[in-house]
Formats: sequence, structure tokens, C-alpha cells
Amino acid sequence: MNTLNLGILAHVDAGKTSLTERLLFTAGVIDEIGSVDDGSTQTDSLSLERQRGITIKSAVVSFVVGDTTVNLIDTPGHPDFIAEVERVLGVLDGAVLVISAVEGVQAQTRVLMRTLRRLRIPTLIFVNKIDRTGAHTERVLRGISEKLSPSVIAMGAATGLGTRDARPVPYGSGDAAFTSALAELVADHDDALLAAYVDDATALPYHRLREELAVQTGRALVHPVYFGSAITGAGVDALTDGIRELLPRAVGDPEGPVSGTVFKVERGPAGEKIAYVRMFSGTVRTRDLLRFHRDTGSDTAGDSANEVRDEEDKVTAISVFERGSAVRRASVHAGRIGKLWGLSDIRIGDEIGIPPATPAERRFFSPPTLETVVVPRRAADKGTLHAALTQLAEQDPLINLRQDRIRREISVSLYGEVQKEVIQATLLDEFGVDVTFRETTTICVERPAGSGAAVEIMGKDPNPFLATVGLRVDPAPVGAGVEFRLEVELGSMPYAFMKAVEDTVRESLEQGIHGWQVIDCVVTMTHSGYAPRQSHSHGVFDKSMSSTGGDFRHLTPLVLMSALERAGTTVYEPMHRFRLDLPADALGAVLPVLGRLRAVPRTSAANGSAYLLEGEIPAARVHELEQRLPTLTSGEGVLEASFDHYEAVRDTIPARPRTDHNPLNRKEYLLHVVRRV
Repeated sequence: MNTLNLGILAHVDAGKTSLTERLLFTAGVIDEIGSVDDGSTQTDSLSLERQRGITIKSAVVSFVVGDTTVNLIDTPGHPDFIAEVERVLGVLDGAVLVISAVEGVQAQTRVLMRTLRRLRIPTLIFVNKIDRTGAHTERVLRGISEKLSPSVIAMGAATGLGTRDARPVPYGSGDAAFTSALAELVADHDDALLAAYVDDATALPYHRLREELAVQTGRALVHPVYFGSAITGAGVDALTDGIRELLPRAVGDPEGPVSGTVFKVERGPAGEKIAYVRMFSGTVRTRDLLRFHRDTGSDTAGDSANEVRDEEDKVTAISVFERGSAVRRASVHAGRIGKLWGLSDIRIGDEIGIPPATPAERRFFSPPTLETVVVPRRAADKGTLHAALTQLAEQDPLINLRQDRIRREISVSLYGEVQKEVIQATLLDEFGVDVTFRETTTICVERPAGSGAAVEIMGKDPNPFLATVGLRVDPAPVGAGVEFRLEVELGSMPYAFMKAVEDTVRESLEQGIHGWQVIDCVVTMTHSGYAPRQSHSHGVFDKSMSSTGGDFRHLTPLVLMSALERAGTTVYEPMHRFRLDLPADALGAVLPVLGRLRAVPRTSAANGSAYLLEGEIPAARVHELEQRLPTLTSGEGVLEASFDHYEAVRDTIPARPRTDHNPLNRKEYLLHVVRRV
């Protein structure tokens, strides 16, 4: 049987989870359709999802269409959980983008469609809620063509809009206008068809046009549009036929070398890890010793010095998705999605077996630009909090868990306030830890302003360690990441000590002079020295006479901070590129607000009664603009904003030291280390 791994994507509240329920019901997988409002849907299984009526985690269910098993992946629609969508995109064969017939194309809809087109994922569009008051298919279709893709074609019309009797009316070979539009659409992407169409418009029979529509949809060149209602079921049969006819099936050789990607990790009832793996090649069997590869580079901006590490674990159990649920099987093969047990060290993004010859693009959306410090209400819960957040970071690596070892504070990265509320509720419900948060701040970075060097010599005050370390910090081009170099002989001291210095440099750069991560720099080791292993006459090793890795790990941050202070660093704040659609008569009210928010419009264009503004705005101001926009534009303004670059903090604004957990100065830190040692 063939397999199709299908993603359902949408702006929040467009109805994708309801559509998932309807597809499962139509396929006979479930006997009763669940309700998002009642919290009884198949894919929103978390208690928090049921309480809030939104999807937080991606979920996989399956159904059969003809000779194909469809693994359907329901994804979150709220922008705060865009990381869940990002992890799913790399494992899809096709997608259905759901749009509300009432609200039409929304900001998140644009972000999703732009990414689907860039990744060339075959996509059908389903205009949902035609039974709702205010539904308008022609307006929505124009919005799709203008804002998402010009290469779309409606596969039918709709009648009874805004009533429970709303129904789509499919087009067929007898609809001359549809046939003509279809011929023009497919001919636009095929020179041979275009020549035949120009010579004789009637020379292309309808069945030939439908075949070419399937080919071009499978190549993500065109996007058929269906109308319907997930609540009443209208139009879902036609959409199902479109999924069967137009979207390509998974490919891959079950007998080939093992290759797959982990896109989700969850914990079972006993706390065991369960990895969701999309197989691209080969077959994994129970009791196989499975090798997986990990990119150990940081997810934070500007760090391109990534390493790949191999791990190995034995698969103890496998489930595959069949007819709505996951069932135990002895193996999972190419094209399928499997749940694997036994991989205790597995993480999201790991590649199993042989990595692809061309590494897949991993970052489709902007990284989070907000962060907050998580504080337990009870001091006794600090240890439990760290363990709980570590588990959450397994499921969502982009929260980028960080701990200040001196102040014992934990901070996490965020996309927005809703994500913060979800983390708080999850910690309480699943781990029994009640927490509060410090004020949400933007994640700035530091770059060296010049060059600086420092050295600590073994045996000379104030160096209390049996180690000599000299470091020089130089600026590097934007986007270069962090590079570590040697100006000392590699054999001048044991490699373990060299590695301890390099690892500690990378770790210490997470907090620079102002407390932000230091990026785009070259750190060069200029001096080295150590005390060789010594022992007393009775042969007992004495570490007070011999250097250890700890000496280098403790000394390196002190030398690095001194070098950074001499180089100086500049604080850069994240800037978002924004696109603002608004009524032309609201422009006068919006421009002064943009000025107060330090937004800089770069381009503008009038389009009838609408106006389009594009420009840059500090990430810290995006949320305020989102809150004020409905009032300024009478609810008609649509804002798109995503991270674009970092920009030096202006002179008129403080250099933004990190106020939540600033690093201690060098003297305080030295005293702290000496006391600890």
C-alpha cells in the first residue's frame, strides 16, 4: 500500500483540527466527530489543548484513501507554536492549507504559504466555514490569488453561503469557463502545452488537463482550491478526492540504506522517550542497533560553528500508524512514520542511519526573539524545575533552556506570551511545579567592537590555578559565528586541556560584557602552559602539584572576559521586517504610531482602497503594534512580522545591559570561583 504524509496547516481558528476530525470520520476511522470546544478531538490529546481549544503539539493520525495510507499531521495554528510546524515541514509529502471563508487570508496564512512554496511542498487549499455568517468565497479567492499565489484554480463554486445548507458545486468537463481557466493555468507552466493551446484551444481534452493538473500540483507549481465546511462535512468528499488524485505519494527504497529524521519526541507513561521518525530509505526493525547523527551546533543566531556527533542505541519497540492509531509492528520502512522506543539519547532533529547527501534545510521560520527567567514559587522546587524544563526542551528545543550557574537562574526563549502561559500550566499540571516569570525581554546579542587580549600566567597573582591561558578576541563578519583558533603548538600541552579551553570559550560566550550572547568573533589561544602530572614519593597523584582540566575550565572565563572588556562589545537588538496591509484612510493614524514604536517604513504602495507598508521594527515593539492595530484600522489591518537581522542599539537608548541576570564583574567572579574550588 502507498503512503502519503500529509500536513494540515492554518492560521489559528481557521478550523484545521475540525477538518482533521471530519476526514477521519469520512474515512470510517471514527464513529463520532469530536469537538474542539468540548475537547473531544483525536489530535488535541493534551489536557491543556482541550482546555484552551487550540493545538499546541503536532499530532499524527492515519486513514486510508483508496490504495493509500494517509499519515495526517495536525499542526498548531497559533504563531507562538510555529516551532512545532517547522519540525513537521521537513517530513511532508504534501499539505492542505486551511483558510476561513469569513476571515480570509490572515498573517499566519501568508507565512505558512510562503514557506510551503519555498520548500516546494505540494499544497491543496481548503476554504473552510462556508456555512458561517460573513462567508464570501469570491473575496477569499481574490485574496488567495493576490496574497498567496497567482497559480491557483477553484475546483468548484459554493451556494447557500452563510447558512447550514451551504454546499460546494464541483466543476467538471462540461464547465467551459473552468476548462478554459484550467488550460490556461497548466499551459502557463509547460511550453509544449502552451504551444498546443495557442494552436488550438480545443486540442487539449479534459482528461489530459486533469492529468497535467496532478503533475503540476505534485511539483508545487499550482494549487487547487476547494470550498466546504468541516462542521457540516460539505466539500470534504471533494477534498478527499483531491488528496487521492493530486498529491504525490511517499517515495523511498525499503531495501536501501536506513535514513530518516526525528521530528517529534514525547515521553511515555513510564517516562521513556518515544521518537517519531519519518523514514526516507531503508527499514528499521525491533532490536536493531540504530546509529543517529546530531548537529551539536547552537540554535541561537550567528553560531555557525556546528559539529556532528554520532550516537547509537538499540530499538526496543516500534509502532506505525494505521487506520487512526499507532499499532505495534516489528519494523517500519521507507515512506512511513514510526514511533521508536529505546533511543534514550535521541533528540528532535536527529538523523538516523545514513544522513542525506544534501543536508535538509532546518530553519524555515524566524528563531524566537523573546526570553524570560522562570522562577519557582517555592525555593525547594529549583531542582525539580530544571529537570522539568529539560524534558520540555526535549520536545521543543527552541525554548533554548539556559542556566546561570552563579545565580542559579533559568531562562527560556519564547515566541510570545501565550507560549509562556502554556509553559506555566504544563509545569504545574505535569510536574507539580508552580512558577512565575520575570518580565519578558527581547534577546539581544553582542559583537566585539574591536580586538582585545588577556593572559594569566601560572604561578603569578592573581591566578590561583595551575594553568596558563592567553586569549585574543577579534571581530568576524556578520553571520560568521564563533571560530576558535590556536597560535600555540597543538602539542604544547595535552589535547584534553586544549579541548577544555575551547569548550569553555564557547560556553562562556553565552554571556558577554552586557550579559548577552557574543556572536561573530574569532577567539585565538595565544599562550598555554600546564604543570605536568606529579606524585609524592609513595606514588599517590597530587592534584595540588599537577594541572587538571578543572584548572583550565575555571581560568578560561576570567581571561576571556578580560579580553572582551578590552575589545569592547556592541549590543545589537533583533529587528523584524514587517508588512502591513491597512485601509488607505487609516494611514494617517498608523504612521505616527509606527514612528513612536521606532518602526521605519521602507516601501509603500496604494492598491485601490488599501495601502501596503513594508519596513523594519524592533522586535520589542511588535507586540504593542499588534495590540494597537485593530483600533487604528477598525479591525481591517493585517500585520506580518518576522525576524530579519540584528541592529546596533541606538546611541539615544541605553546599551541594554541584561537586567535579569547580568554577569558578575571579574573580581566578584574570581572570588566566587576560588571559594568554590
